[in-house]
Amino acid sequence: MAPFDPKMQECIENCLACYRVCLSTAMTHCLEAGGEHTKPPHFRLMMACAEICRDAAHFMLLGTPHHKHLCGECAEICAECADDCERIGDMGDCVDACRRCAESCRQMAA
Repeated sequence: MAPFDPKMQECIENCLACYRVCLSTAMTHCLEAGGEHTKPPHFRLMMACAEICRDAAHFMLLGTPHHKHLCGECAEICAECADDCERIGDMGDCVDACRRCAESCRQMAA
């Protein structure tokens, strides 16, 4: 198999990093902090973000042109998740990972 374009490789890495950070932050920090961190809209958004990141990376790894559709949606969900995590506060790693992933996915969707 031919190596991935460097931008796509970076996007795959950013998606997998965001998946890891969102899932682990939700399952540890958010569940332990409670309050705003575990309100259903926020918690669902974090789970949706983790899953779309994993799916986008998977589609890019498959080499299917359909990754563009997933990357577009991933960028939107990651941006929303970053904003919500920033609003709640004390979630800087999640905010950073989501913003990096959103930017990479915007480029892949174009």
